[in-house]
Amino acid sequence: MKVNTRVFGEIDILEEKIIRFVNGIVGFPELTEFALINNSEREGGSAIQWLQSIQSPEFAIPVMDPLQILPDYNPQIEDELVKPIGTLNPDDILVLVTVAVPKDITQMTVNLKGPIIINALERKACQVIAEGDNYSVKFPIYDIIQAKKGDK
Repeated sequence: MKVNTRVFGEIDILEEKIIRFVNGIVGFPELTEFALINNSEREGGSAIQWLQSIQSPEFAIPVMDPLQILPDYNPQIEDELVKPIGTLNPDDILVLVTVAVPKDITQMTVNLKGPIIINALERKACQVIAEGDNYSVKFPIYDIIQAKKGDK
């Protein structure tokens, strides 16, 4: 299917690549179908990917693997919250966090409190709220990303 997006222009998205959010995403419950777009070719290997809405092509959310920022990231999630996306085998789970990129890029943050859990095998997903106070909604990442660039 062809989708004319704001970020990528017109792209082809295969039906088997569509991820279905059982309850939508926080703030946008009506948006339930997304494709995960890797933009590494355009951004020189960037860690940031995009969740592109199929239903609302102008809507895309930057996301990334939280382990690239915090290697020991392990939020506590109630089993009941992830039940709608099926049986979760650790090898089939993809965890992403949303990225906020303000005008001043040095203020870039990720939401570690509200991870997106994807059952890659069934292509079902949900966004959940982690228990406890271990993780922040606005965790600064600019310095971490710059330090990693310097390590290469």
